[in-house]
Amino acid sequence: MLNFLGIGAQKAGTTWLYVNLRKHPSLGFPAEKEVHFWDRQHARGIDWYQSLFPADGERLLGEMTPAYAILPRERIEECHHYFPALRLIYILRNPIDRAWSAAKMALGYAQMTMEEASDQWFLDHFHSLASRTRSDHEACLRNWRGTFPKDSLLVLRFEDLAREPEQFLARCCRHLQIADFQAVREEPLLTHVHMGEPVPLRATLRPALHRLYAEKILSLGRYLDEDFSSWLD
Repeated sequence: MLNFLGIGAQKAGTTWLYVNLRKHPSLGFPAEKEVHFWDRQHARGIDWYQSLFPADGERLLGEMTPAYAILPRERIEECHHYFPALRLIYILRNPIDRAWSAAKMALGYAQMTMEEASDQWFLDHFHSLASRTRSDHEACLRNWRGTFPKDSLLVLRFEDLAREPEQFLARCCRHLQIADFQAVREEPLLTHVHMGEPVPLRATLRPALHRLYAEKILSLGRYLDEDFSSWLD
């Protein structure tokens, strides 16, 4: 039985979360991290998807596919139809940093080096529909919250993961209604998932990203009643 989903955001720490949560004795990921059923594998049918999560004693079963964040409303409604009691986890990341990280990942897919990529190449990627959609946290949250009960969706911040990983995981455990890692841990937390050598955002690109996301960041703050102004510093 599918009990929980990590739905995003892309490049916001879902791999780190998966690596650590799979160490919890009350959780299971029988299909590993990303199944992509709701976005890529839907034609295989709901019976196939449900078969990936057979009953496993007392363990809660789930998967984490960041692409689910941008599912259309009708697909989210279908997910709710089959799994109305799902617990959901969504990690926010500064859209400016998220877009830069995603563009760097795309470099590898394009078999290009950082030195080969022009500013225009990055600007084209930033303005792509895929990048802009994945960075629009408010739209993603509105779609999911418009279908699932508000308290079923835990919204976390990437910077909290970086600053206080144990407290970050504790919030996830409380949301999933399982014991905190402090009580059940058998091995140490993984404090870092290798994401390649850090390359800072080019100064020549920051103004374009600021123009793309400044208003969206402010709007997200109003929607969640939180202060995200530091994302614009």
